[in-house]
Amino acid sequence: MKRFSVLLLACLCALLAGCPQPSAPKSSAAASADPTESGQPQPKLPTIKLWLGAHEVPAEIARSPIEHQVGMMWRTNMAEMEGMIFIFQSADRRSFWMRNTLVPLDIAYIAADGTLLDVHAAQPRDETPVPSDSDRVQFVLEMRQGWFQRNNVKPGMQVRTEKGSLQDTFFQRR
Repeated sequence: MKRFSVLLLACLCALLAGCPQPSAPKSSAAASADPTESGQPQPKLPTIKLWLGAHEVPAEIARSPIEHQVGMMWRTNMAEMEGMIFIFQSADRRSFWMRNTLVPLDIAYIAADGTLLDVHAAQPRDETPVPSDSDRVQFVLEMRQGWFQRNNVKPGMQVRTEKGSLQDTFFQRR
C-alpha cells in the first residue's frame, strides 16, 4: 500500500507540474493602461446588418465605453461595404476624433429615430474633434471615407437594421 501511495503522489505531482500556473495579478498601472495606446486593434465586434437606402452594410456594434473609445483604432483596412456603429444610451451632441486610426473614415451622426443627420470626412491620426451639427445624436456610423457620397446616401435618409428601427433593435423593451 505504501508503494501505491508513493506512486499516486508522484503521478499527481507530474500532472500538476504540467498545468499552467495562474497568472499573477496585474499591477494597477497595467490594469489602468490606456487601451487607445496599446497599438493593437480591438477584436472584431459582433455585427448587425444595417440598411442605408438600398445598401446593406454589415456593421460591428460598439456598445460599451471601452468599445467606443477604441473604435477603429489600429486597424489597417476596412472593407468598402463594412462599418462600425456606436450605440449610446441617450441622444446628445457627439464628437469623434481619429486618434490612432489609420484608415480614412466618414463619421455619420444619426438621430434616435434613425435619421441620418450629418456626415463628416475624417483623416487618419487627426486628433481634431469632429463634432456633430446636432444635439440629437444617439448613433454614430463610421464607414470608409467617401462611402456616403459614392453610394448617394445623404442626410435625411433613414438607417434601419435587419430587425427594424435602431431604437427597436438596440433598446427593445422587455
